Amino acid sequence: MRTQVAIVGGGPAGLLLSQLLHRQGIDSVVLESRDRDYVEHRQRAGMLEQGTTDVLRDSGVGERLDREGLVHHGLELRFGGAGHRIPLTDLTGRTVTVYAQTEIVKDLVACRLADGGDIRFEAEVLEIDPSAPSVTYRHEGAVHTLACDYVAGCDGFHGVSRPAVPGLRTFSRDYPFAWLGVLADVPPSTEELIYAHHERGFALHSLRSPKVSRLYLQVTPDEDLDAWPDDRIWTELAARFATDDGWELREGPITDKAITPMRSFVAEPMRHDRLFLAGDAAHIVPPTGAKGLNLAVSDVTVLANALAERYASGSESLLDAYSATCLARVWRAEHFSYWMTTLLHADPAADDFTRRLQRSHLDYVASSQAAATSLAENYVGLPL
Repeated sequence: MRTQVAIVGGGPAGLLLSQLLHRQGIDSVVLESRDRDYVEHRQRAGMLEQGTTDVLRDSGVGERLDREGLVHHGLELRFGGAGHRIPLTDLTGRTVTVYAQTEIVKDLVACRLADGGDIRFEAEVLEIDPSAPSVTYRHEGAVHTLACDYVAGCDGFHGVSRPAVPGLRTFSRDYPFAWLGVLADVPPSTEELIYAHHERGFALHSLRSPKVSRLYLQVTPDEDLDAWPDDRIWTELAARFATDDGWELREGPITDKAITPMRSFVAEPMRHDRLFLAGDAAHIVPPTGAKGLNLAVSDVTVLANALAERYASGSESLLDAYSATCLARVWRAEHFSYWMTTLLHADPAADDFTRRLQRSHLDYVASSQAAATSLAENYVGLPL
């Protein structure tokens, strides 16, 4: 078996890359270790930069996004019993859109299959050869080898692609907290996201739809999920979101809950021979900056353009520049995500001096147009 591009991983990065290549007339095969039901129903948040929504529309999968996505023109920083709005669109001319990663995956799977795309679910990748490019995998009880021109490793942080790159240099940081995220069948209590800093810990009020809310609480990394019954979650959320003007949090049935550790991670370079890493296979950001999915979209957009240039003209200049091009954006997003995380979370090891500095910084961002613009510019996303 042979294809032009073998794509390891059928998450949003791998599926979008396959779609972008298809639009350029380039063949690909997507190898995904999980079954289709798991891939299409794995719960993930989705705050999309304007550049990401533009890419999805241009790739032909923007119809449901435009119909159901929730466009936001601002966000709220909440601390000291008061809210402070950051007017994203007024400051940058750009917007963000809430549309769950889960739904993006459904859209991409449906579009690729309708176009005759080759997605092989439950395909366990056994070996990647980056030099004489091929991927060996087990599917339906048999072992196969897929020969190709290039391999795209889009299989996430725990995938097999990154270990196939020799001599990687890695950079990482683990944070002393995690997020307890819940999905609740209750209309959101806000029209825009609320990022709340509180002495008891960070909280985030996001939206999934006009009838479904997504909320997060800062907890310890070793937190026991069983120690958080629904009543305790709602009580803690209400305490951290409380304002002096009596704002009230709506409560409803919680349909999903999970604890997510927080880390920053970058692997360099993002290419070895004919193997290219993209998305979480190469980098992880804490979710505070809402950059994970957007970085993956940026990576595969750069890669798709580079491959299109290679097949159109024979030039490999864009492929040669792939790692450096992507890493420039990755490190900017890493810094912004780190900055948002340390600005808003309660560090259990912080002394009083550090806490006062943190509060002073929050006051500055809320009162300075220059500081607010810097936050807004990074949040809506730098141009692709």
